Amino acid sequence: MLDRLGVKDFARVAQLSAEEAFRLLQSKHQHDEQSVWARFETLLTKRTAEIEQRHRDELHTLTTRTKELESAARTAEQQKAHELQHANRRVEDSLRDVSELRERNQVLEAQMSKVARIGRKEELDFADEAKTWAGIAVSEKLSKNGDFILAYRDASGASLEPRMLIDCKDKATISEADIAKLVRDSKERSLSVAILVTRDESQLRQVDKERRWGRSDGIWLLRTCRQWLPRDLDVLKPLFERMRVQGSDFLDKNAALADEVRRTFADLDRIDGELRKASKAITCASGLVSKYRARLQLLCDSATAPTKMPPAAQCQQDADLAQAGD
Repeated sequence: MLDRLGVKDFARVAQLSAEEAFRLLQSKHQHDEQSVWARFETLLTKRTAEIEQRHRDELHTLTTRTKELESAARTAEQQKAHELQHANRRVEDSLRDVSELRERNQVLEAQMSKVARIGRKEELDFADEAKTWAGIAVSEKLSKNGDFILAYRDASGASLEPRMLIDCKDKATISEADIAKLVRDSKERSLSVAILVTRDESQLRQVDKERRWGRSDGIWLLRTCRQWLPRDLDVLKPLFERMRVQGSDFLDKNAALADEVRRTFADLDRIDGELRKASKAITCASGLVSKYRARLQLLCDSATAPTKMPPAAQCQQDADLAQAGD
């Protein structure tokens, strides 16, 4: 149309303008696209760096937490091992104590069997019993002012000082009148040491057990029973030996020793009580073991249901478990 109208140059100019416009538009579009991609790549790089940093931080946190958990686990294992070792030591100590108590019980049984050869200790006359003690001399039964005079013997058999007046009592409980009479009898016989002996410790009052050894109106008095007397004499023996060397007034000059002797007797009495409790406990435990072993054997013999193992083996295993548990 432009050619017919004679404006061919205008058509060329329009074409060139259109092409230039398209070129400029395309160039601008390419520039904008490159800018967008550049911003995208920059943002992507930034976000990737942030994600990597976050992952590194999380990995560091997880690594630190893992190390803490591993350390806590090692600490717990060490504590568990320590507690197990402590428990094992307690079990070993308990087994050792049981073994020692069992040995002491056997010793006591052996001593009681020795006494049984010459009759039950409670049924022996005091003089006959005292004559069986090594290094001890006992007089015949006194007609008055006491029952017997007791003393240590030297190698030749002669009696040594101090001689001790013995008053034997077999009553529900002793009284202050019995103490006062023994003190008077000691003065009548000019003896500085007196011993009041009951058949059983239950006949002693609490005040007697608290003051087993002391001075009463110038007389040194020991309150004891037939079971304790040999042991008590062994405790007092060093005092008597020093008395023979330094004179009859040694005890009077060293009255403070009486407190120490009283504490010693109290400790020995408590030990004796604990030993009796332990002996009774061991005897009770042995009886229970025998009782439950017999019960298990009876159950095994009467059982008719089939088991996974032979009845004899099962019964033996049950008996062993019961014994181990006891």
